Amino acid sequence: MAQTMVNFRQDEDIKAAMEEVCKELGFTPSTAYNIFARKVVRERRIPFEVSLDPFYSESNLKALSRSREQFKEGKVVSRTIEELEAMEED
Repeated sequence: MAQTMVNFRQDEDIKAAMEEVCKELGFTPSTAYNIFARKVVRERRIPFEVSLDPFYSESNLKALSRSREQFKEGKVVSRTIEELEAMEED
């Protein structure tokens, strides 16, 4: 099978951590990426769940922004567990 070069940018810290994990597993990052690519092609999907962290939802970010503004104004904001859970559901 013909080989081709693939280049992409990656955070230095992630690259170093990836290299370390691959070394512990006994193969190279190139092998790991090839395993990933083959699985994507075979299954025709990303082989793991991709989701957004609910912490960064629009409603939560708005609530955090309001709390920050209230804090800057010197207002003490206290919320019950029930109120926090209700905010999470929004």
